[in-house]
Amino acid sequence: MREGARPSGETTSSVANSGGRSVGGDGHGRRRGAAAAAARVPLRRLFAFADWADAALMAVGAAAAAANGMAKPLMTFVVGDVIHAFGSAGANSSRRHDGDDDVVARVTKVIMNFIYLGVGAGLVSALQVSCWTITGERQAARIRALYLKAILRQDIAFFDKEMNTGQLVERMSGDAFLIQDAIGEKAGKCIQLLSTFFGGFIIAFVRGWLLALVMLSSIPPVAVAGAIMSRLMVKLTIRMQAKYGDAGIVVEQTIGAIRTVVAFNGEKKAINTYNKFIKKAYESALQQGVINGLGLGSIISVFFSSYGLAVWYGSRLIVERGYNGGIVINVIMAIMISAMSLGHATSSITALAGGQGAAYRLFRTIERQPDIDACCTTGDIFEDVKGDVELKNVYFSYPSRPEHLVFDGFSLQVPSGTRMALVGESGSGKSTVISLVERFYDPQSGEVLIDGVDIRRINLGSIRRKIGLVSQEPVLFAGTIRENITYGKEDPTLEEINRAIELANAAKFIDKLPNGLETMVGERGIQLSGGQKQRIAIARVIIKNPRILLLDEATSALDMESERVVQEALNKVMLERTTIIVAHRLSTVKNADMISVLQHGKLVEQGSHEELMKKPEGSYCKLIHLQETRQEAVAPNDDPDMIIRNDFDSRIINSKTRSQNISFRKSTSKSSSFGHSGTHPFTSTCDLSDPMEVHDDQHIKETTDKMSNCQEKASILRLFSLNKPEAFVLALGSITAAMHGVIFPVFGILVSSAIKMFYEPRSELLKNSRLLGSMFPVLGISTFLLIPTEYFLFGLAGGKLVERIRSLTFKSVMYQEISWFDKPENSSGSIGARLSTDALNVKRLVGDNLALNFQTLSTIISGFTIAMVANWKLALIITVVVPLVGFQAYAQMMFLKGFNKNAKSKFEDATQVATEAVGGIRTITSFCAEQKVMNAYEKKCASPIIQGIRDGVVGALGFGFSFLVFYFAYALCFYVGAKFVHQGTATFAEVFRVFFVLVLGINEISRTSAIGSESRRVNESVVSVFKILDRKSKIDSSNDEGVVIASVRGDIEFQNVCFKYPLRPNVQIFKDLSLSIPSGKTAALVGESGSGKSTVISLLERFYEPDAGRILFDGVELETLKVSWLRLQIGLVAQEPVLFNDTIRANIAYGKQGDASEEEIIAAAEAANAHQFISGLPDGYNTIVGERGIQLSGGQKQRVAIARAVIKDPKVLLLDEATSALDSESERVVQEALDREVVGRTTVVVAHRLSTIKGADIIGVLENGTIVEKGRHEELMQIKGGIYSSLVELSSSSM
Repeated sequence: MREGARPSGETTSSVANSGGRSVGGDGHGRRRGAAAAAARVPLRRLFAFADWADAALMAVGAAAAAANGMAKPLMTFVVGDVIHAFGSAGANSSRRHDGDDDVVARVTKVIMNFIYLGVGAGLVSALQVSCWTITGERQAARIRALYLKAILRQDIAFFDKEMNTGQLVERMSGDAFLIQDAIGEKAGKCIQLLSTFFGGFIIAFVRGWLLALVMLSSIPPVAVAGAIMSRLMVKLTIRMQAKYGDAGIVVEQTIGAIRTVVAFNGEKKAINTYNKFIKKAYESALQQGVINGLGLGSIISVFFSSYGLAVWYGSRLIVERGYNGGIVINVIMAIMISAMSLGHATSSITALAGGQGAAYRLFRTIERQPDIDACCTTGDIFEDVKGDVELKNVYFSYPSRPEHLVFDGFSLQVPSGTRMALVGESGSGKSTVISLVERFYDPQSGEVLIDGVDIRRINLGSIRRKIGLVSQEPVLFAGTIRENITYGKEDPTLEEINRAIELANAAKFIDKLPNGLETMVGERGIQLSGGQKQRIAIARVIIKNPRILLLDEATSALDMESERVVQEALNKVMLERTTIIVAHRLSTVKNADMISVLQHGKLVEQGSHEELMKKPEGSYCKLIHLQETRQEAVAPNDDPDMIIRNDFDSRIINSKTRSQNISFRKSTSKSSSFGHSGTHPFTSTCDLSDPMEVHDDQHIKETTDKMSNCQEKASILRLFSLNKPEAFVLALGSITAAMHGVIFPVFGILVSSAIKMFYEPRSELLKNSRLLGSMFPVLGISTFLLIPTEYFLFGLAGGKLVERIRSLTFKSVMYQEISWFDKPENSSGSIGARLSTDALNVKRLVGDNLALNFQTLSTIISGFTIAMVANWKLALIITVVVPLVGFQAYAQMMFLKGFNKNAKSKFEDATQVATEAVGGIRTITSFCAEQKVMNAYEKKCASPIIQGIRDGVVGALGFGFSFLVFYFAYALCFYVGAKFVHQGTATFAEVFRVFFVLVLGINEISRTSAIGSESRRVNESVVSVFKILDRKSKIDSSNDEGVVIASVRGDIEFQNVCFKYPLRPNVQIFKDLSLSIPSGKTAALVGESGSGKSTVISLLERFYEPDAGRILFDGVELETLKVSWLRLQIGLVAQEPVLFNDTIRANIAYGKQGDASEEEIIAAAEAANAHQFISGLPDGYNTIVGERGIQLSGGQKQRVAIARAVIKDPKVLLLDEATSALDSESERVVQEALDREVVGRTTVVVAHRLSTIKGADIIGVLENGTIVEKGRHEELMQIKGGIYSSLVELSSSSM
């Protein structure tokens, strides 16, 4: 069985999981998931995973934020005193000179408070940002780790129904960063802004409670607007994240199965599906922008109107209540600052709301208690297990299909030390026995006993450590061969490792690799051939030294000689151990102590091989006779049995017992079997030893470093060129933002005019107050119109850019050549994480930041112009402080740029560890390797976490410095103003006009500098995006250029082909390979595992290009043909088929890009002998197959894959062990169907079973990169001492 696969006959059609499907509709499961996702956690729950250090950091950070928040309200108090110092002295016209001297003395005394305030605010703001950033990084890291740990402890049913790798990537990339944003700097900012809000009102009430009370009338409408906006933002954020999650699933499943997608020209279908989801996400983002803008616009307009009321009422209070201008402005400024703090808080509230929604999704999993808990410490601990296994009266159905009973009162007893073989047709329940013994599932009724104890009473970890499992499709993890073997045992000695690989017959091929045990195996073991992967998996079990051994086609991927040696090794390992063997190959099981024959979940026969053979009408006997009938034409005693998959080719080859000619040893590491990886169905053709198996790891590291060092600085202008279709929208948005930017300088003019008016004679004061007071509501209405318009326009342009970047990037990724995907940094998890984070970062640039930049520019230009008109000398002197603020922003960006060059990619690496673990969850669970995965994940996270903390501290220093400059600017402005008034070169009114407009400009620069760290991230992301967009695929199927042959015959010819894998240039796969396959003929390729058989298929599919020589199709060079047209002519069935998480109907129709009629689908299924089992499922053709076809058995998956190839009606058929996963009867029927399908088609067959290839028109034996024997079966049998004839003899003797 494939890792993670269950026989669907045994198991299931799945319900649609909550993440949806990659190909096709929404499904009820997703709707249920979306409904659940609409919830969010309470705010306090966001901090549920803080430890004492985080609590201390948050306490200090909260205190610092509160103090920092009070700084601006206190500043209004000081400004009020300064205004009164200027105004009262200026009003005393009778003693002008003395009054002027008095102004300088008074102002100098007051502005010292600005200096003290600046130092204090600088310190507490730096403390605030650093504390919250550090605790945010720490808590987010802990939440990510707890989430992964929770995922790893879940039972297998959870992965069947609720979780897939695409969702995991989106949760760990998208949701985790949303939470970090919420509980880090944004939480501190919220406290700071709330402190400012309340502090402003406190100061206002202390200074003038009557005026403050009147201004309080603005609070209710503001509160209502804020509440409505927050609620709507949460809903839209959740909806948007759900759509991005769906898109993430498409990315993971498509790139994880890239060879299948490419072979069936499925790139456009994947791109269209992806675009559909991101379009929906864009619509939510646009709505989010409009609501945000309406909320902010209404809040600011309400406050502006209240300032108009305050100016009018303040004038009356000056006349009637003895207030002075300083008090009125103090109250207005305090309330204004409170209002602005509420406006600025919208982005923080949005971030908190987004974090609450994301936390609900993560925390729900973290707190989920599985029925079978992999990390549970309770239960009896068995130190000494005898190994008695018994299933007693078991009733069982899979959680994903509870209505279908797999076992109905099933019983089976396996005494200690017994070898029990389970045989039966595909989907009969064999693998379900293994799943129950491993306790992947619990039966609904009945017991699974080990040593007479119910397995549910035994500590799960202790019993799984005593059980060793080798699956049909072994899962290896990205890392070295040594690391993969040590999954079997923690810290084994080198002697133990060497003994395990010797027993598994893996030592020879490992020794030939340049890096030996330190060779990287790639994602899902992609760099090794199927046989090599299987041997590593067997070594992993041998080193575990289990008491109970579960072998699920453990030797199926090995060549003949390797299988013989490994079988002998397993025979030694099986001594005195309880062993349960699942196999189709009868020769594998005939020596078992007991054979159990299963049919439809029932035990129909049991006994030894000899006993069962005495029952001529028995099921077992019929299987044997069926095999013998099929074998007679090959060799009298040959028994390729009921193989699931064996490298027939490989098997042949290492046979030293036949002749020295048979040794294919040199080529063992040179290539591989197509299709060995669970992730990449047709893995590296080279079977790799492929890309990185032999490639020097140090060289790879150097290349990667070189690439990163050569990254060009991102061209922001070029990024905006992608926004050309929205140029008009951007222009309008820019104009709107510029008009928005003018509002505060105009506000400065109105306030300075009000200050001057407050010190006028009373009669003029009351008259002018009505006119001036009415100007503020006009400004408010302008704001209400401008801000929503600005947010809508930038949301539209930014959203379209993000949608376009995601779409173009994914499209560019989809059309890259296969060798690009062979590189570790381009794994499915890394690409998914990159698409998610890069798009979010670019959105920040074109959304909030671009609008803010236009506002800032407009504010500075208009403010500077107003200041120059008011008093150019004073304006020029005050402007001296602006470069200081600009230098601060530049310095902060440079500091940040110097650190963290690799943190982004390292988080991708960490995500990939998690992705692989979920993809191979049954292997992780079986080897109790949850902690090992956690250690690897935390190791990958360590560097980016430290980097994030360092960024936060540096950013905090810059933030603190900007506050210092901000208050020093105030002090300088008033001191110089006092001097100018004293000298008669400026009036009291001019000083305040220059002050208000320039200070608002400086404030905008300070806001812009705070995004320094964000700018660095955006720059990184833009580099990352253009790196992908600029890469020209060497084999681009989207290119419409190329020759199209009008009438295809199907002649294939290899002429002196030389080939090496791009990532392994030092290993020659083919040396002058020549092979001619005439139209309509069948050519079978035989050779050792890794000899290059599957490389032939890869070159025909144009997954790779030959280095020299030519490949001709109907006499035309392959390289000159249109790639997509060529692939339409070819049908491919791989050894390890990959199905998509959709219906069986959609998977079969995929062969025709989804455009197939019901009749065509049923006809194809019937031709592949799949119609019967599909019709027997409750949902028939609408059955969901699960991620990577997990809900179907190996044989069922293979038949669906064959139907997918058949429906394509190709001119050339490529069969890579197409019937390897089928039981004998199914194989016979499918082989007959394939025999019909190959008529009139050129067919290339890679097979291990002699019965599969004996009828081929041409049989080519591959060795050392060339064809060493070629001819028909009868001709090759005539060659005495020949490799092929020796193989047949070896196969016969294995019976």
